[in-house]
Amino acid sequence: MTRLIWKTLKHSPSVFSVALLMAGSAIAAEAPPQTLGSGENSVNQNLAQSTIENASSFEIAQIDIRSMPMDDPSLAPVAVSDLEDGDSLDQVTSVTQLSDVQPTDWAFQALQSLVERYGCIAGYPDGTYKGNRAMTRFEFAAGLNSCLDRITELIAAATSDLVTREDLAVLQRLQEEFAAELAALRGRVDALEARTAELENNQFSTTTKLNGEVLFWLSDTWGERAGGRGVSQSDNDKTQTTFGYRVRLNFDTSFTGEDRLRTRLQANNIPNYSGGDLTNSLMTRLSTDSSPDDTVSIGKLAYRFPVLNGRGEVELAATGYGIDDFIGVITPLESSGAGSISRFGRFNPIYYRAPSDAGVKFAYAFNDAIQVTVGYAAPDKEDPREGRGAFNGSFSGFGQFTIEPNDKLAFQVGYLRGYHTKNDVNLTGSTGSFLARDPFDGRATTTDTINFEAQWRVTDGFQIGGWGGTLFARPEDDDDTDDITIITGALTLAFPDLLKEGSLGGIIVGVPPIVTDGGDNDDLKDDDTSIHIEAFYRFQMNDNIAITPGVFVITNPNHIEDNDTLWVGTLRTQFRF
Repeated sequence: MTRLIWKTLKHSPSVFSVALLMAGSAIAAEAPPQTLGSGENSVNQNLAQSTIENASSFEIAQIDIRSMPMDDPSLAPVAVSDLEDGDSLDQVTSVTQLSDVQPTDWAFQALQSLVERYGCIAGYPDGTYKGNRAMTRFEFAAGLNSCLDRITELIAAATSDLVTREDLAVLQRLQEEFAAELAALRGRVDALEARTAELENNQFSTTTKLNGEVLFWLSDTWGERAGGRGVSQSDNDKTQTTFGYRVRLNFDTSFTGEDRLRTRLQANNIPNYSGGDLTNSLMTRLSTDSSPDDTVSIGKLAYRFPVLNGRGEVELAATGYGIDDFIGVITPLESSGAGSISRFGRFNPIYYRAPSDAGVKFAYAFNDAIQVTVGYAAPDKEDPREGRGAFNGSFSGFGQFTIEPNDKLAFQVGYLRGYHTKNDVNLTGSTGSFLARDPFDGRATTTDTINFEAQWRVTDGFQIGGWGGTLFARPEDDDDTDDITIITGALTLAFPDLLKEGSLGGIIVGVPPIVTDGGDNDDLKDDDTSIHIEAFYRFQMNDNIAITPGVFVITNPNHIEDNDTLWVGTLRTQFRF
């Protein structure tokens, strides 16, 4: 019946005195005649008797129950089941008997003391430990576990003198009190760690990322049309100012997180100024000109993946790959959208513009300083006709060493064996003289090319470098003809972060591909020398937009002294996303 008393007190503090009188009467009326034999019943009986005796000494307030509102909660009937399930008055001697840990509990205060002494709980985002709020037993166990770990670290770090015997005794008692919760917590942690490990091993899902580039290109040339390839020199400027564009959308897909499948969509209408009715010189070509037909096409399709524990890489290209895509170029002026504004100024054209479109490459890094790359490429891989295809048409086989002894110096030495099928000969990547591009009038040609490049970063804002290359060519159907020799080279100056971080200034001075030795035929030799002089400045407006004004000059175009100097001016705007 004591439960009845206290349940009533909980429901109606306002009628405390009335409840005591009712409890006393009920206990007197319901007292059993037999003697209670159990100790528990004796305790309860004594407790009830004590309650009655104490109640008689209270001054009872006179309360008119009729004046109380009918919807007062204190007058609501109390279910018998509620009374039987009420809270016990038995003394709580262990925190394991509590559903929550209250701020007034010994365990709560003990943990709070450890937190303040050892800083073993980080607390809330504001850096405080809310020491006045109740917490569940599992929340308490998590805090206790954190303190156990912290004190274990202090002991392991030979700072055990900071941990007192009293604190160790408190920890031991807390561990005993919350043994079940700590065991459950650690079991959950172990399960989470196992799941985390599984996620780390299998976390990557197939992902495709889109990145793009848009170029707006304003350009024009100045100077008389050059003579060459059967076209006479003109006294008039044959070109007009043009405004073109190039759009590239790259879809980069990864299946493992370390590989990449690149699919590029591209459209381009930036004009090629080398036509016979324009400048009539390959030396005036821009870095990214094309046939102005506005056609959207697959610009690149290739897949690469690591091998040999990440030291090696294999890349398979289905279309759109030049030798420069297979082999990383070390010059900072290489980018067609963010570097040099001319076709010649990007890199060594007799090496990087050898026959290519599809192919395979294998790269291996012996260490951080030395890497070797070998590969094979073919431009007619999809053509089934005789003398074409992946292995019976034009091709390039190449090998190259890249050496970077430190973060300021870089060198590349490469060799390329090339073959150009009949009526499809272009030894210079359409950059030098017309004679150097096709010295044997369309006859199938075999080439051997040697390339050397170097870059030296003198300071963070200045880098000097350059390249030089030599190509030896012979017609396929004439073993008696001596090899002809084509050379090219350039000196480059780069100014990273010029005036603003992310910007780039560039100066290029070089000799476009030129035939210096005609073998046993002096007619297969260029008589004069053209000089390419280029300057540009890429102003990085923000992370996504850059504007590049630039100009390059060609003296003695087509390596013919009688031709007047040609000028090419551009204003390129790049949008990246």
